[in-house]
Amino acid sequence: MKRRLRTTAAAASLALAATGLLPTASAAARPAAPRPCPTLTVTEGWYGDNKARLDDLIAARCAETKPHQGGTGSAGPRREKPVAVFDWDNTVVKNDVGDATFYWLLRNDRIRPPQHGEWTTTSRYLTAEAAAALGAACPTGVRTLPTAAPTAAGIRCADELLAVYGTGATTGGRTAFAGYDRRRMEPQYAWLAQLLNGWTAHEVRSFAAAARAENLAAPQGATQRVGSRNVTGWVRYYDQQRDLIHALQGAGFDVWIVSASPEPVVDVWARGVGIDPSHTVGIRNTTEHGRLTGHLKGCGGVRDGEDRMITYIDGKRCWINQEIFGVHGPAAERVQPAARRQVLAAGDSDTDVTFLRDATGLRLVLNRNKNELMCRAYDNADGRWIVNPMFIDPKKRRTTPYPCATTGYTASDGTAGPVRRADGSVVPDQADTVF
Repeated sequence: MKRRLRTTAAAASLALAATGLLPTASAAARPAAPRPCPTLTVTEGWYGDNKARLDDLIAARCAETKPHQGGTGSAGPRREKPVAVFDWDNTVVKNDVGDATFYWLLRNDRIRPPQHGEWTTTSRYLTAEAAAALGAACPTGVRTLPTAAPTAAGIRCADELLAVYGTGATTGGRTAFAGYDRRRMEPQYAWLAQLLNGWTAHEVRSFAAAARAENLAAPQGATQRVGSRNVTGWVRYYDQQRDLIHALQGAGFDVWIVSASPEPVVDVWARGVGIDPSHTVGIRNTTEHGRLTGHLKGCGGVRDGEDRMITYIDGKRCWINQEIFGVHGPAAERVQPAARRQVLAAGDSDTDVTFLRDATGLRLVLNRNKNELMCRAYDNADGRWIVNPMFIDPKKRRTTPYPCATTGYTASDGTAGPVRRADGSVVPDQADTVF
C-alpha cells in the first residue's frame, strides 16, 4: 500500500510539472529571474527631481548588492550592504516624539524628583539659577512630581519643567544650562533622558507607547494642556519617508535611525516604519540594577557617565561610526573612509549637518529654515544635496537669505561665524528656493 501511494504521488508530481504548476528538476536547477529593484510608490510631496534621484540611487545600489550568478547557478559573493541613516523627529515624522513623551510624563505624574531635591544632579550643565527655580517650584519627598494636578502647586512645577526643557531658561528668564560643547551636546535634549532616572527601559517604552497612541489619534493641529500652557498634541508619520525606507530595505540597504530623543522612545516609534530597535540609536542612559540612571553612555573618547556627548551634530557622527560601522575610541569622532560611511542620509536640522555631510551618495534635507544646514544644502558644493519642503505643513519661503557668510555656523563655544566648505572657503549667503 505504501509503495503504491509513493508511486501515485510521483505520478501526480510529474503531471503537475507538465502543467507548469510544479517545476521539473531541470527548471529548479535554473537560477531564478532577478527581482526588479524597488522604486518609490508615493509621488506626492516630492520636489523637482528628488524622487527620480532617490530612485536612481536605489537602482544603482540595488544592482550592486544583488548576488552574482556563477556558471552552476550558485550565488557568488554579495557586497556588504550599503547603509542609509535617518534622523527621526521632523524627518521621518512630523513633530517631535521626545516632546510628545515629555508632555505625557508631565500629564501623568511620571517624573521623579531628584534625591534630596538636588536638581543640579539631573544635569552637569544645569545652572544654579535653574536648580533654585526648580527647587522652589517642585516639591521634595514625593515618589513622583504632581505635575498633572490642576492645582496652583502642580501647575507651577509643570510650568518650570516645561520652561527649562523647552526654552533652556527658567520661567523667570534665567539661563538654564551652561558650559557645554555646542557641537556635541544639547543639554535640553539630554535632560529628558536624564529625567527618566529610576524607570526601567521597559517602563519608558510603555510611556512612549501611550504617548504615541494619543498623538496619532489626535487630529492634525491638535494641542494639549500641560501646566498652564497649550502645547503640540499630535504626531504623524510621513508616508513619503515610510515609502523610502521600505524601498531602501527592499533594495538591500541597511537602514538605521539616529535620533537625539531617548532611545527607548525612538524604539517604539521606529517600528511604525519597519525598523527594529536593533537599528535605532538615540540618547542612551547608563543603568544600575536594571533601571536607568541620570547619566549617559559615552562615545569615542567620552566615557560612560561623563555626559559630554549625545547624538547631536558632531556627536551623531561618533555614534554612527561606533554603533553602525564598529569604529571605537577617539577614531569614532573623525570622518571615516568612504567605504565606512553611509550612502544616504536624511535630516531636517543643524543637529544633523555633520552626518549628512559624511554621506557619500545623497543627502536629503527637509527644509525647516535652519541656518547651517540650509547654507550647506543650497551651496551644494559636491552636487549630492537634495532639498525638499516638509511633507506636512511646509515652511513658507524665508524672506531674507541665510546668513552663511557671517553667522550661519555655531562653534563649540557658542560663538557664531561663517559657514565654511571643506577647503576653508566661505559659503556665500543663500536664498531660500525650496519651500
